[in-house]
Amino acid sequence: MKAKIHPKYFPEAKVVCSCGNNFTVGSVVPSLKIELCSQCHPFFTGERRMIDTAGRVERFKRRYKLKE
Repeated sequence: MKAKIHPKYFPEAKVVCSCGNNFTVGSVVPSLKIELCSQCHPFFTGERRMIDTAGRVERFKRRYKLKE
């Protein structure tokens, strides 16, 4: 196996969600910022809502002329 080609592993990498939830995982980067986690994702919370990323929902509705 070649030496010095593998990235450094961080066993205590901090993950910060946009909802404010924090947890640690193992990763090759020391910190991660995410938009959704199990505390705020609609599948896990049982809540029905659309998650709009960069206007995709509006673009879809406009394309197929859908109304809410």
